[in-house]
Amino acid sequence: MSTPSPRGRSRIAALAVALAAASALTLTACDDDSGGSSTSSATPTAPDTASFSGNAASALASAEASVRAEASKRAASASAAASSFEASVSAEVERANKAARTELAKVDGAGNAMSDVTMTGKPRSETGGLLAVVVTITNKTGKTASYAVQVDFLDSSGKAVETRYVGAEDLEPGQKAQPVAVSRKPTEPVLTPKLAKAQRY
Repeated sequence: MSTPSPRGRSRIAALAVALAAASALTLTACDDDSGGSSTSSATPTAPDTASFSGNAASALASAEASVRAEASKRAASASAAASSFEASVSAEVERANKAARTELAKVDGAGNAMSDVTMTGKPRSETGGLLAVVVTITNKTGKTASYAVQVDFLDSSGKAVETRYVGAEDLEPGQKAQPVAVSRKPTEPVLTPKLAKAQRY
């Protein structure tokens, strides 16, 4: 292999420089076409917020308002359910309850029919959240009788803070009646129902 002349070496060097320049231009063009960033712009930039829809504060406020509206709706529904339950109970036993109150006003002590009466709590899910007890009255005598019952609702100290009256009229021997005594007090503090009086007449 012969050594190139000085003139040939100059041409080779010029060709190498031209190739290097062309390569640099090609790399730059590829980098621009792909949308990439050059090594000189490695620092990240903030996203363009103009393309965002809404904002976090607005979304949170909307969610909170929705939760409050739902809670208010449920409270109103529970209140309506409680009123409906109480109204249905009152419509059924109003007259008997008035008669019971009148009859018990004449009674000293616990009355003559305590053994004929029992009480069972009613689930609050069925009463719209109200405290209510089913008063089961059973005529254990051999003749028709009417009954008057007093239910006291006691606080944690044992003090009667509310009194309700229920009754049943003209029960045949062995027949049962189940009026409901409903407290109108708030759910807190929790009250305890107590059978205070029961009179057969």
